[in-house]
Amino acid sequence: MSRIVIGISGGVDSAVAALLLKQQGHEVLGVFMDNWDGADAYCTAAEDFQDARALCEALEVPLHKVSFADQYLERVFAGFLAELRAGRTPNPDVACNSEIKFRCFLDHALRLDAELLATGHYARVERTASGARLLRAADLDKDQTYFLHAIAPAALARAEFPLGRLTKPEVRALAQRHGLAVHDKPDSTGICFIGERRFREFLKRWLPTEPGPILALDGAPLGDHEGLAYYTLGQRAGLGIGGQRGGAELPWYVAGKDPGRNALLVVQGHDHPALLTSSVTVVDPRWSRATPEVGEPLTAQLRHRQAEQPCRIVAQDAARLTVRFDAPQRAATPGQYCVLYRGAECLGGGALVAPEAAAQAAVG
Repeated sequence: MSRIVIGISGGVDSAVAALLLKQQGHEVLGVFMDNWDGADAYCTAAEDFQDARALCEALEVPLHKVSFADQYLERVFAGFLAELRAGRTPNPDVACNSEIKFRCFLDHALRLDAELLATGHYARVERTASGARLLRAADLDKDQTYFLHAIAPAALARAEFPLGRLTKPEVRALAQRHGLAVHDKPDSTGICFIGERRFREFLKRWLPTEPGPILALDGAPLGDHEGLAYYTLGQRAGLGIGGQRGGAELPWYVAGKDPGRNALLVVQGHDHPALLTSSVTVVDPRWSRATPEVGEPLTAQLRHRQAEQPCRIVAQDAARLTVRFDAPQRAATPGQYCVLYRGAECLGGGALVAPEAAAQAAVG
């Protein structure tokens, strides 16, 4: 059996993952990561650590606490803020997994003589002669391969995901059956290691507020925004735009950003053509094993929990690729990720840049 270090968060998923590893006869060491220094009402790290300690006592798993706060600020949060300043909508959970959990934490685990690093993610790893394959979880609604796609191949080879073949109800049932107090603890949401917050108020501590105009695509002024960083493509809520005299009675949606004018561009209608695109450009692609072929039938996700979208790569080099979809995609958002799949295997992906959409032509 193996010596396995597991990240213990204080939640039900990592608790059951540790339980399963113990049942399989592995030597299990628990580690709690506290990677955010900003203690406030929205940070539950202290409470989570107490839950983690109680769980590990019940499971007879040694637990210690580490902090990669400096690395998190440098490798995740600084990039998150830079992307927001550039008008994009970043996904820090991807960088958190690739840079913190499966880089800093993996290095820490190896120093503890671990053979594998386990987490409570919903995903599967299959080790083959050609390298480790990252596979979707059995519970497709909880599948987290989208967030794990950028893990380096060498790190993926050391990864263990004990929950990959279970559904969330099965995980909670196991926790309850074994008397784990967190069996009904709500799932954590929000930014990785920062938690649930009032996003706009949180960002105001880090980014200056830069109000500007809200414009229709024809340049008509419709109101004012609080700062481009606070909005994302396809967003409806929080625009504060009422009905316009003589205009259609349809809701308004964010269709683009014009940093030169500090303008937020909006359109009416959920499926306005300016929100749709048939192809996207992806930069800095990362692959788990081998680069997929141009023209190969694949599927993709442009956001977590999106249904699989049939597509093909139509052009690529080491730095970027173009993906064309069988059906137009709504609100393909720069800064988010296009993650590609061949069947159940997550191949990898990269960050989206501005899509080839009608909105871009209208403001270009």
